[in-house]
Amino acid sequence: MSDLIERLRDRQWRMTPQRRAIAETLDGSHVHYTAEEIHRLANERLPEISRATVYNTLNEMVSLGEVLEVTVDGRSKRYDPNVEHDHHHLVCDECGTVRDVHPNGNPANWLPGDERHGFAVRDADIIFRGLCPDCQ
Repeated sequence: MSDLIERLRDRQWRMTPQRRAIAETLDGSHVHYTAEEIHRLANERLPEISRATVYNTLNEMVSLGEVLEVTVDGRSKRYDPNVEHDHHHLVCDECGTVRDVHPNGNPANWLPGDERHGFAVRDADIIFRGLCPDCQ
């Protein structure tokens, strides 16, 4: 059973066949699918699943805090089930591959005091960009 399914069951979230297909699609490390990719993959498991069900289920999972909604390319929302470990993203500029990265230290502390402009920094979303090994 996937970590996401376990977390959703712990919340006593009703696990319909459609929700299960979506949660199973989101299982794994470095998962950052768009809603369309999730629909296509979930459709392989459950051919009758609709786009509306995928979008509604993703919105519920995000609202529950069990899936992150991230934008790494300025256009497409991607869905990341890695909510239990603080992380950032590494994105290939050529093919769009996304990987989770866990840099040392809290990025909120990376800003020198004069660059904080009086803000009390709580969090940071950082995207590292480059070329993956396949695209180099």
